Amino acid sequence: MRSAFALLALTLVAVAAVAMAAQNPMRPGNWETTIQMHMANVPMQMPEMKTTQCITPEQLEKDPASGLPQGMRGRGGNNQCEVSDYKVTGHTVSWKMACAQQQMTAAGELTFSGDSYTGTMKASMPQGEMTMKMTGKRLGDCTE
Repeated sequence: MRSAFALLALTLVAVAAVAMAAQNPMRPGNWETTIQMHMANVPMQMPEMKTTQCITPEQLEKDPASGLPQGMRGRGGNNQCEVSDYKVTGHTVSWKMACAQQQMTAAGELTFSGDSYTGTMKASMPQGEMTMKMTGKRLGDCTE
């Protein structure tokens, strides 16, 4: 069960990162994201997760769902999560997301300050409600 939540969290982070359009305050580069997840009615705190991801200029221009990991896409490359209501207001990015296969809906918001951000995403799924607190920082240019 923990690995399913980890995969979901990584998917949400990828969607959040790629959901940034050209007007977005996120710059291309190597980004480190830290996520702390909390599920309602689960007293045990889930361990903090850190990921790094190279975000290219091309990714920032694509459809928001194009950054989903391959395992979260349907057969033939059809995305199973759909991002909607994407907005940039000043230094804040917000969006909604629905993932049919996981029966999940979510809403998130990231606020940028230079090359870092903080934010939350709240998800609703059959297993219960989940809140993710996220922080991110740009580590520099991509090395790939």
